Amino acid sequence: MSGQSEVKPDYGNWVPTKFIYGPALIGLVFLVASILFWPLLLLTILFFLITLYFVYARYLFSPHGGNVQDRIWGMVLEHLEWNGEGRALDIGCGNAPLTIRLARKYPKAQVTGIDYWGVQWDYSKKTCERNAEVEGVKDRVAFQKASASKLPFEDGYFDAVVSNLTFHEVSDTKDKREVIREALRVLKNGGAFAFQDLFLIKQTYGDTDELVKTIRSWRITKVEFVKTRDAPFVPRALKLPFMVGTMGIISGKK
Repeated sequence: MSGQSEVKPDYGNWVPTKFIYGPALIGLVFLVASILFWPLLLLTILFFLITLYFVYARYLFSPHGGNVQDRIWGMVLEHLEWNGEGRALDIGCGNAPLTIRLARKYPKAQVTGIDYWGVQWDYSKKTCERNAEVEGVKDRVAFQKASASKLPFEDGYFDAVVSNLTFHEVSDTKDKREVIREALRVLKNGGAFAFQDLFLIKQTYGDTDELVKTIRSWRITKVEFVKTRDAPFVPRALKLPFMVGTMGIISGKK
């Protein structure tokens, strides 16, 4: 095949290549230094093991490995109780994998993806638009730069709101629960939501049960929580705290 049929979307990988090249380079430095001081071989082995772990994790997340990354995105929509009619918002869309999934799953929906697209991430609005075109949904999606802490939409504007691994990254809001509250502000009464984030990190969100109670206190009619790591397709190697281990999904109806 050639031409358009070979074009594929670029959604990136949650394990960036710097996580692989960085430890590998440090390991090489210790390897050279160990010529003069042999105990440094232990550090060489450590950093090479770290490199191998991230190589394996990147493989598991990729479509060529376990495709775990794609299946975790799918979990968000599995917990979204929505009929697919109306407007949907994806907060922190990155390269738009969830935005495009929404549009493809719900052909009657108009989907907006927002992100701040900072220089520290390999994401961009241009890539989002390209991915939407490749996936055949460009006519039903729109992208704009905005902060999750102050969404540029009126109260109750959307019929559904989703987000994936964004809220904990919002640097201008100390209390991340307020970022959740802002996401729910733009959701109409009766609308559906599904948010995935590092909800099991107590330093960020506190006790999970208390977080759910707090969200309910905002007059949210239905709130449920599930641990992402409990999904049967998540391999043990990815259940570590700095991978999938602290991820969870909060979903429900307003």
